[in-house]
Amino acid sequence: MIRALSPFAFFLVLPSFAVAGPWGTVTGGKADEINAVCSVPVKAGDPAAAVTHVRLSNSLTVPVQLAKPSLLQDGKGSHLVFVLPRLKAGEKLELEALNLPVKKLRPEFQFVKMKGQHIDLLYGNRPVLSYFNAPHDPKDHFYTFKPFHHVYDPAEGKNVLTNGSAKTPKDGLYPHHRGLFFGWNKITYDGKTADIWHGTNEVFSQHENVLSEEAGEVLGRQRSAITWHGKDGETFLTEERELTAYAAPGGTLIDFASVLKTDRKSVKLDGDPQHAGFHFRANQEVAKNGKGNTYYLRPDGKGKIGETRNWDSKNADPRTINLPWNAMSFITGGKRYTVLRINHPDNPKDARGSERDYGRFGDYFEYTVTPDKPLKVKYRVWVQEGEMTVDQCSAMAAAFVHPPEVNFSVK
Repeated sequence: MIRALSPFAFFLVLPSFAVAGPWGTVTGGKADEINAVCSVPVKAGDPAAAVTHVRLSNSLTVPVQLAKPSLLQDGKGSHLVFVLPRLKAGEKLELEALNLPVKKLRPEFQFVKMKGQHIDLLYGNRPVLSYFNAPHDPKDHFYTFKPFHHVYDPAEGKNVLTNGSAKTPKDGLYPHHRGLFFGWNKITYDGKTADIWHGTNEVFSQHENVLSEEAGEVLGRQRSAITWHGKDGETFLTEERELTAYAAPGGTLIDFASVLKTDRKSVKLDGDPQHAGFHFRANQEVAKNGKGNTYYLRPDGKGKIGETRNWDSKNADPRTINLPWNAMSFITGGKRYTVLRINHPDNPKDARGSERDYGRFGDYFEYTVTPDKPLKVKYRVWVQEGEMTVDQCSAMAAAFVHPPEVNFSVK
């Protein structure tokens, strides 16, 4: 059964008051879009900075949050950020700026530090993400060798949809796969090798500190400094990693961005589709008893239960290369969920895909990081209860790759 997105689930139709004046327009692109994130730069002292909501000409009112530029966003100053639940191809809507009373109309995001082991992002009282960032402990290496993010169910936040840390490599199936995670298994630099993916030979990546946090009605955003260490313990890469969760109707919308830098002559990132790149790993329950319920939804349609596609160097299936998006549907905690992973075309090519029936999927590419050529990547992840259609996934990918054009003027 297809569970349709509810485009107005968390948005309000409000009376006309506290109007700041005509603001401008928002225009859709060449394709229909779902949950389009609009980000509009504003200068210091701009009256637009006081805007709290935007009312569209279709009578829908959505909240606005003033935020700093995201990790890969050009420019300084601030941005007004809001999410449009739906926008048809070529549709043009007028915008009206509102400055509503201080009384909170919706929940807000908030960050809560949990005993030094992880930082939780809540929406109201509902868990959305947990950043597991305990420092690396050589005496507990396998448990602490890389930071990752847990993802919770988007309805109540009671079901953990992702796999977490384990004390030994025998605790479940492939417990080195954890939540939303990022790494490579074949790294070479200065004549040395490193496997950040598995953490072999005491190789590890480690959270150093939180660089920034922002939380409000529209988004919760956290940027962290992470270091990548070789067998000798020395740092060979530094990373800024940023996750942003948006308040969106029908599920959880997450942006993942990362910048990897080095002061070495070069660091070659290589691997294979199963052990490198940016991946999502479902709860261990899916590996134990859910494989008979897991399928993939791709741009060319819905796959069969248990059917997977994986890039192979000996027989490179074009359907596994540079996919604009891929989605996995699985059952955990007695409910079916779908996770959509969108690959931005600005990311390096070729992106070679991997799917596993036990609940891990993603892609990787080869890249050489130098002091003059850092690696920059960005992905979007959508999590919802129930199933999705190809059209819904394509509309979300369109919103990520080609966000709506917004023109505004507040006086």
